[in-house]
Amino acid sequence: MTNNKEAEYWSKAAPTFEFYEDWIAGKSLMQATSQKLIQEHDLGEVVEFGCGTGVYTKLLAQNAKRIVATDLSDEMLKIARTRLEGYQNITVEKADCKNTSFSSGRFDTVFMANLIHIIQNPQKALQESWRILRNDGTLIIMVGTSYGATPFEKIKVLVKAIRVIRKWGIPPRYFRNNYSPDELSSLVESAGFKTEKVELIGDRIKALYLRARKK
Repeated sequence: MTNNKEAEYWSKAAPTFEFYEDWIAGKSLMQATSQKLIQEHDLGEVVEFGCGTGVYTKLLAQNAKRIVATDLSDEMLKIARTRLEGYQNITVEKADCKNTSFSSGRFDTVFMANLIHIIQNPQKALQESWRILRNDGTLIIMVGTSYGATPFEKIKVLVKAIRVIRKWGIPPRYFRNNYSPDELSSLVESAGFKTEKVELIGDRIKALYLRARKK
């Protein structure tokens, strides 16, 4: 799937994106991921890749000097701009996380939520993150995963996913939802980062929360 097709897919999903994200993940996991993010302090200059409708951007704004919230989908950005209107430290703009126009070493923090598992060549996004981060800059990744889930829990998620596919269409063929903590850590470290922590959070539906440093 090319970048244009990716953008078209997620633009189609934009109007109902939050509803289905909440429905699949559940309130418990959304609260757990939000709480982890609120605990991050002194984020400095931040770029958010795959900001979607801006759900997590508002949380980042509490502990960041400035945020550039980016996405590939025009419709996602349209919703995000409406939601984030009035935040003086947030700029919303279109960007491809694998090939941006940002200068090297510009940011203190790169943040991605539910992105790394739905893009082709996630390694390129991580390499681009490394390039635009300052030395000792921070990478924060949150991603849903079926790792650690019981067979019954996996079936429940699959049934929900089928309903989403009927609404949005078939997702990118390189989509994966089963990263383990070790796999995610190895992926970011292959791009030059040093993992500081990677945690499996959530009850029935789970996510990985990773924090790494540019070394």
